[in-house]
Amino acid sequence: MKTYDKEEFSKDQVYLDDFEEEVIPITELVTTPPPKPPVIPDVIDVVKDDPEVKENEIESTETNLDDIVEPDEIIEHKPDEEVETIPFTLIEDVPIFPGCEALEDNAARKTCMSEKITAYVNKNFNKDLGRELGLSGINRINILFQINTEGDIVNIQARAPHPKLEEEAKNIIKSLPQMQPGKQRGKPVNVNYALPIIFQVQN
Repeated sequence: MKTYDKEEFSKDQVYLDDFEEEVIPITELVTTPPPKPPVIPDVIDVVKDDPEVKENEIESTETNLDDIVEPDEIIEHKPDEEVETIPFTLIEDVPIFPGCEALEDNAARKTCMSEKITAYVNKNFNKDLGRELGLSGINRINILFQINTEGDIVNIQARAPHPKLEEEAKNIIKSLPQMQPGKQRGKPVNVNYALPIIFQVQN
């Protein structure tokens, strides 16, 4: 067995200091005294009713079934539907101009309507107006109008070399007879119609 001399031991040692004792204070409970009871007077004053004071009567809020009036007719509100606007060239059922009712084919009605409008404009247009306004040569008036769901002519627009020509064209289109409205998928719709008027001023 091997032995070691005492001098070979390390002299480094850890010293632990004595712990200081911590003093914990004693908490005392504070007792709150209970509230004092209310003081009841020995004598109670009784107030007599005042005959001059009038109290409001409480009316019943219940509905008497005998007083309910039945409405004569209930009208259901239907939201306004937007009316479609279809060009004349794409309309399924063309507006019917007076005199074209006997035609059953849609293409024939279109041709009939165009011919009737052209004949009406040629008959009623003031051909001397161009010369009176000092115009010469070939003049063109572009007209756009709408046949609404009632068959009336509305929203007339015209473009011409002179304001007087525009006014003349609008007045003629406005005087067109009422038609049967055009239909798309069986419902009346607005139909746009474009009409060019071309005339030559004779010198």
